[in-house]
Amino acid sequence: MSSRPTEEALIARYFAPLAGPGADGLRDDAASLAPSPGHDLVLTADAIVSGIHYFPDDPPESLARKALGVNLSDIAAKGAVPRGFLLTLALPADWTEAWLARFAEGLGQASRASGCPLLGGDTVKSGGPPLIGVTAIGEVPTGRIVRRATARVGDRICVSGTIGDAALGLRMRLDPDAGWVRALDAPARAHLADRYLHPQARLGLADAVLRFATASMDVSDGLAGDLAKMLAGAGATAEIDAAAVPLSPAATRAIASRTDLFDVAVTGGDDYEILCTVAPDSCDAFRAAAAAAGVPVSVVGTVGSGSGLPGFRDAEGAARVFAAGAFSHF
Repeated sequence: MSSRPTEEALIARYFAPLAGPGADGLRDDAASLAPSPGHDLVLTADAIVSGIHYFPDDPPESLARKALGVNLSDIAAKGAVPRGFLLTLALPADWTEAWLARFAEGLGQASRASGCPLLGGDTVKSGGPPLIGVTAIGEVPTGRIVRRATARVGDRICVSGTIGDAALGLRMRLDPDAGWVRALDAPARAHLADRYLHPQARLGLADAVLRFATASMDVSDGLAGDLAKMLAGAGATAEIDAAAVPLSPAATRAIASRTDLFDVAVTGGDDYEILCTVAPDSCDAFRAAAAAAGVPVSVVGTVGSGSGLPGFRDAEGAARVFAAGAFSHF
């Protein structure tokens, strides 16, 4: 039986082709990176773990795209543009080179599409389930990073894209024979599955966020829970029009089949859309800039004074109360 390649050989074969300027072809233990003149670096890190954030049989190409995408989503929400990333890859005892080749191919595709090259990292044996950790680096003009706890009373609350597709995609994966799943046609099922497997970082919205948002974060743990975090940091609350929460046609059909799935959509997480607040007199300009970037944006509520969880109300004004506010990491 042939021995496995060394770590150095694997890096040279699969990851060095993804290296960006300052990485020295991944031949060194560290990379160098300077921000553009007049800019600050923005750094974020997220890891995905088998059995927690993805299924063990998910395609390795999809795992690579997800691992980078969830980090680039944070970069976009800060109004930043990507500069590069570091990768930590903890492999189980039964890893194969074929799996690694597919992972590297997917990572390269995601890296090139986002303009975010690999700068370095580490490859180790996990002793347990696989773990894929990414540290993404972006940059913003000096002092301009858009924080998440700086919303102001009267600001409009905006969210990009559609909410709940990934959470419904996960529910569908866990119970593919559920009645509501069978009520969907094949394209709708494919849409939900894709949104769960392949988060789409809203990098195109970063410039509009930088220009107009007073506060911003990405929706990773569910709209209801992440909005609560944003407003708690600002010492504010809000009233949300549940009917204004943007839903895809697939999610709309699923919820029409089983109305309690709306709760899943707004609390389930994995949307990786941008949640931000915008001053009322800037709202139209923000939406126009978003539209020009090809990213739909919906206004779902207004920041109010006071404290407490944001309230969701239906078309008749009745309060919507959710059993679980957000995905919990622990």
